[in-house]
Amino acid sequence: MALNHSLEAYKVFYTVASCGSITQAAGELAISQPAVSQTVKQLEDGLNTKLFTRTSKGVKLTHEGELLYSYVAKGYEQIMLGEKKLIQMHNMELGEITIGASDMTLQYFLLPYLEKFHEQYSGIRIRVTNGPTPETLEKLEDGRMDFCVVSSPFEARDTLEVIPVREIEDVFVAGRRFISYKNKTLDFSELEKIPLIFLEGNTSSRSYIEKFLRQNQVEVIPEFELATSEMIVQFTLRNLGVGCVVRDFAREYIENGMLYELRFNKMIPKRQFCIVKNKKNPLPVAAGKLLKLISDCPQGMTLL
Repeated sequence: MALNHSLEAYKVFYTVASCGSITQAAGELAISQPAVSQTVKQLEDGLNTKLFTRTSKGVKLTHEGELLYSYVAKGYEQIMLGEKKLIQMHNMELGEITIGASDMTLQYFLLPYLEKFHEQYSGIRIRVTNGPTPETLEKLEDGRMDFCVVSSPFEARDTLEVIPVREIEDVFVAGRRFISYKNKTLDFSELEKIPLIFLEGNTSSRSYIEKFLRQNQVEVIPEFELATSEMIVQFTLRNLGVGCVVRDFAREYIENGMLYELRFNKMIPKRQFCIVKNKKNPLPVAAGKLLKLISDCPQGMTLL
């Protein structure tokens, strides 16, 4: 008994069995009746088994045919379902995007785009994973996410494509306890005398500021080391020290006068939010649509 038959032969067998008619099956397959009959006969000859019997209304499966159909139907219907799902993915009716983003990049850059994207393509699931930048880039290289949005600086890698999308600025902010520093131009060495509130040591923001201060011969030991910039702002509002954050986190409190920025005789260089893609991994359709939305929309969409 031959066991190797083309998928096309089983497609004809499935269609004839489903229709119960060679004539109707030929119509659905858009081939001639003789071609359908010949394919069925070749399959029967190869399997050495009668698969159909003729009736007054068409054809009917034999017991052997019913057994084969029970297996062929499962496989063929799964193929058709797979094709349907693939079409839905291309039509943006379903799919999933996995993005790496910090709280900061999510809140102050990515969130408005995700909101707009979800309005247009509600069938697409979006998963946002959070973690330190080195860990996020490692997951991107391993193919565990489609793209990520991180803040510079970070280690450049040949396998990654980096697209800067928005500038950010690190500032030192204070409340009324440190009012004597307001409107003064300070040297960074003054920070050695002030209780400071920093992010924890494994963040790119913390590393960036400490490297900048060391380049200016300033070494600091923070009074508080916190997990989030939001907490830094809250500690600063309670006058527990001078907080170091990206300006976006403190903007509301600076504008309403509850906090103010310390001014220095030298500017802290600005950093950037960057979209990072893996050059080796093609983007899924949905992820590509989201990146196109980001590139087509002005930066004014961001929460400033």
